[in-house]
Amino acid sequence: QVQLQESGPGLVKPSQTLSLTCTVSGGSITTNYYYWSWIRKPPGKGLEWMGAIAYSGTTDYSPSLKSRTAISRDTSKNQFTLQLSSVTPEDTAVYYCVAGGLTGGKYEYDYWGQGTQVTVSS
Repeated sequence: QVQLQESGPGLVKPSQTLSLTCTVSGGSITTNYYYWSWIRKPPGKGLEWMGAIAYSGTTDYSPSLKSRTAISRDTSKNQFTLQLSSVTPEDTAVYYCVAGGLTGGKYEYDYWGQGTQVTVSS
């Protein structure tokens, strides 16, 4: 059973960079055909897919966030990270790391972390 756990600061100041880490257990982030995504849920809004890193290390980003988002990984620690730059209060959300496959061009979300609240405020 794959388990994911998000970690990072719960409060970020406007204009700074938000950095979150997802630690994976029960499976390797290099396992063939697995994709590791970041998804967020702002208050009162729906889920928003931000981007993903593939088992191969290839990255894919939401067009609306691409200019501010970077996803990377540390295979030695079995972790992947999210960096979101130039944050504003609109980036306040619960952030989830998620794992699954890719079918018909759509990511699947089989395993979820518990989520971590990030608030952007001065």
